[in-house]
Amino acid sequence: MIGEATAQRVLGAALATGGDFAEIFLEDTETRAIAMLDGKVETAAYRRRCGAGVRVLLGEQCAYAYTAGIGEAALIDTARAAAAILAGKSGTASQPFGPKRVPPVDIARPFSSVGNAERIALLSRGTAAAKAVSPEVSRVTANYADVDQRVCICNSRGLWAGDRRPRTRLSFDAIASSGGEYQTGGERPALGMGFEAYERIDPEAAGKQAAQTAVTMLHAPNCPAGMLPVVIDGGFGGVILHEACVHSLEATAVAKGNSEFCGKLGQQIASAKVTAIDDGTLAGEWGSLRVDDEGEPTRRNVLIQDGVLQTYLVDILGGRIMGRPVTGSARRESYCYAPTSRMTNTFFAPGTDDEEEMIATMGEGLFAKRMGGGSVNPLTGEFNFAVLEGYWVKAGKIVTPVRGASLVGRGADVLQKIDRIGRHMWMGYGMCGSKSGSVPTNVGQPRIRVSSMTIGGKGENL
Repeated sequence: MIGEATAQRVLGAALATGGDFAEIFLEDTETRAIAMLDGKVETAAYRRRCGAGVRVLLGEQCAYAYTAGIGEAALIDTARAAAAILAGKSGTASQPFGPKRVPPVDIARPFSSVGNAERIALLSRGTAAAKAVSPEVSRVTANYADVDQRVCICNSRGLWAGDRRPRTRLSFDAIASSGGEYQTGGERPALGMGFEAYERIDPEAAGKQAAQTAVTMLHAPNCPAGMLPVVIDGGFGGVILHEACVHSLEATAVAKGNSEFCGKLGQQIASAKVTAIDDGTLAGEWGSLRVDDEGEPTRRNVLIQDGVLQTYLVDILGGRIMGRPVTGSARRESYCYAPTSRMTNTFFAPGTDDEEEMIATMGEGLFAKRMGGGSVNPLTGEFNFAVLEGYWVKAGKIVTPVRGASLVGRGADVLQKIDRIGRHMWMGYGMCGSKSGSVPTNVGQPRIRVSSMTIGGKGENL
């Protein structure tokens, strides 16, 4: 994308007004997307995005500028624009580049080698499986997307790194209707690899699951409200860990004092059953990268070990403010954003508890089988999440599906009240938004149980 001599001239221009660190981020990304409604293709699109961003740091100050041009003149103009924001003493020099850090990437079927007929076939198969679930399935929306992102990062400390990040995803959303009532269900499998991902992703299973959720919830009574035990199933149930806890462990929040976990390293912040991990190295996963968006190798960061807070997720700027080393956690949506500390694949580690025993011994409460979206305040940890598919439990037995359930609480409280963690962990796939844009992340967990939690709902006693 860029030669070493050009890179050094751009970094020199970035440091000309006294910055003590400069970085260039170059990107070349191809994306393809197809949308289908009830078995008919609605849109098909191809996009290519190229550009670069230049960041300059001076102590704890940051300046960032970006350009769609990647020629030397455009890059130097961008570097000067960023440098002009800062005012310091000139004289900091860029170091010579060391060995290039460009990990190999094995893509069995590059997206460029695949015709749209194969992509459309995946959507058709999933749509047909969804429609076959019930005549009450009135509408199925299906989407396919793939991304092939190539990046190069070089900085004034002599770092030169690159990465290639193929990703692909299917999305099925079903609407079930009867007597003027409607309910929805969705499923969105994804992996961080080429088109060979569809040797592992089953579109029929995804379409069927989306429809089954919609039909089940269509005939479910409203969920009762109360403070009761809650069992949260694995996979996307990990969204509670992601939103209600780990956002508060990112330097983006901690460095500014906007986290309930500030100053709590080495302290017990969760049940002793809880070990929480963010791991960007998992091969082929949706949230994985070989190097982060500052060029650092990603790693397995154990955030909480046996309930004790071990580390935060730290980028270069956050590390300067906090006095902490980086953790390979800097991410950005594209060259249009400066990087910040972000999650990759975040999950509760497997435990030793029996999944069926959790329900059998919970008395009355809610089994949240499929979680939806929600909101959280990182400063207080207070959250509110929707339950897409829930079941009411009485005397340790599931008695009925329930709809309209929500889970309300505070992250630190929920972590302390986890009294069971199952043996089998699996992942859910999503997009996470923050100040550096939207990035792909995995959330995961085994089935867990929270001894008591606020359940929101409009239903009566069941």
